[in-house]
Amino acid sequence: MKSSAVHRLRLVSGPEGLSFLLLLVCSVLKRTTSFNAVPVMGMVHGVLFILYVVFLVLAAQQQRWPAKRSALLFVLSVLPTGGFFAERILAKEERGEAAVPATA
Repeated sequence: MKSSAVHRLRLVSGPEGLSFLLLLVCSVLKRTTSFNAVPVMGMVHGVLFILYVVFLVLAAQQQRWPAKRSALLFVLSVLPTGGFFAERILAKEERGEAAVPATA
């Protein structure tokens, strides 16, 4: 089921995950070297995270996702590589494949 809200969420999930990883790298570099990109990377990650949450709420409302699915996608956004997993889940949904496999 192709949806503009799901598509926007999918498009922001990859960059949000990457910005989180880069922010972690910048944090380590700040403590170990004189390089300090944390203020810039923190702002970039903050904006992408806010966009992710807004698009998640819009997609959940439009698609009428259960709270469990929305919670899973939110938890993925706060894990260092979770944005990449969220992107894969959302890509499957856009293609119309079963996003969550059925359990026996």
